[in-house]
Amino acid sequence: MTAGRAAMLLFALLIITSLWRKPLRIHYDEWRMLHIGLAVGAFLLALGHIEGVGYYIDAPAKRWLWTGYTLFWLLLIVYVRLLKPWRMRNRPYRVAEVRQERGSSWTLALEPDGHKGMRFMPGQFAWLTLRASPWHIKEHPFFFSSSAARQDRLEFTIKDLGDFTRAIKDTRVGEIAYLDGPYGVFSVDRRPKAPGFVFIAGGVGAAPIVSMLRTLADRQEQRPLWFLYGGDRWDDVIFREELEALKERLDLRLVHVLKEPPTDWPGESGFVMPELLRKILPRDAREYEYFLCGPKRMSDAVQQGLHALRVPLSQVHFELFDLV
Repeated sequence: MTAGRAAMLLFALLIITSLWRKPLRIHYDEWRMLHIGLAVGAFLLALGHIEGVGYYIDAPAKRWLWTGYTLFWLLLIVYVRLLKPWRMRNRPYRVAEVRQERGSSWTLALEPDGHKGMRFMPGQFAWLTLRASPWHIKEHPFFFSSSAARQDRLEFTIKDLGDFTRAIKDTRVGEIAYLDGPYGVFSVDRRPKAPGFVFIAGGVGAAPIVSMLRTLADRQEQRPLWFLYGGDRWDDVIFREELEALKERLDLRLVHVLKEPPTDWPGESGFVMPELLRKILPRDAREYEYFLCGPKRMSDAVQQGLHALRVPLSQVHFELFDLV
């Protein structure tokens, strides 16, 4: 019984530290190690409780059920922490370029070393490991910002927000890197019959959106597209020049929304709010697919605005930049 109570306590701590990591000021890398330790400890204590009480496994069917679940859990650990890193070790990447972008951001370009690279859908992400073995728990998730039409050169645009991201600019060309992915369902490729797309992003949340736009341009996409891009200052708008160039290759309406616009700014200012959506979007806005990526405050406001416009929930897809 003591083991069962201890398991419940660890599971509660697992939930608390996951939901309130930032208010508790737990560093991301430390949290990952804590998360693994709490999960393993809680599971082992729960098994000890089940075995010790005996009631839950007094029938052969119950015994087989819990034995199978335990084996599945152990095999999952072996796959994630041993087999998958071994596969990554045999498919390394090399840093081909570290390019400075606007807004304290950097684009990290990787090229496959001895293999064909990785296929992905635009808008997906991968876990990146730099300066460490793939067996070390040092990976960080980043969205692809490059076109999915190219698998021989993968790019990630990363904003300086923490210890790991702050060191991206110091990465040297030729350094080895490992990728675990791709992951995610945030992609236009999952909505092939959509009559058009509306993209709404804030700051570096534009990275997966730009990946989708680059891919659509490479595919010579003809459907109408809108991109509402929120930022703080004009000089810090990431991908600013390329977005203008993409307007020449796509049927793209680009709307910048600045929090701190210059005095002669002719465009939109403030935040991407419901009133702006009503002003910018076409009358048939309910027919399009929407992709949102950025801070939680922006995402919540935009979702409320789309709900007011009666856009079906199934057509609104969003990712939150809230993990670093």
